[in-house]
Amino acid sequence: MKRSIVGILAISLVLLTGCGEKEVSASADNLPTVTTNQGEAPTIGAPSGTAPAELVKKDILDGSGAEAQSTSTITFHYTLMTWSNGALIESSWSGGAPATFPMSNLIVGWQQGIPGMKVGGRRLLVIPPEIGYGAQGSGPIGPNETLVFVIDLLGVA
Repeated sequence: MKRSIVGILAISLVLLTGCGEKEVSASADNLPTVTTNQGEAPTIGAPSGTAPAELVKKDILDGSGAEAQSTSTITFHYTLMTWSNGALIESSWSGGAPATFPMSNLIVGWQQGIPGMKVGGRRLLVIPPEIGYGAQGSGPIGPNETLVFVIDLLGVA
């Protein structure tokens, strides 16, 4: 039962910004900026330029807990943005409840991008269409869209 996260949670987003947030700048490598406000929804800067052709994994915050494996069931918060227009598609933060899924039920980009991440960490994934939702797209995600996810790993089982 491989399903996208899109449609599982309400399509909405709450961006929390405040004084003292730290931002990881990614402009040198053409990646969006992501805030380091642990325990709160991240703010993601809109991407620019040409989307990467390969999966990009960038740790924004290093975790110190259990490490996710390809066979793990993970609990996480996420925010999703499309590369082409910087549109925020959805976020588990807006509903207040994290999601929990076996890795095998997630898109290939997550299956390749999450293993090795530790609980307590925040990771930026830029997922090309071939390992995202492909030519068919999914709900509000158009065909051949590059995806920008920010994932906060909360638990591993």
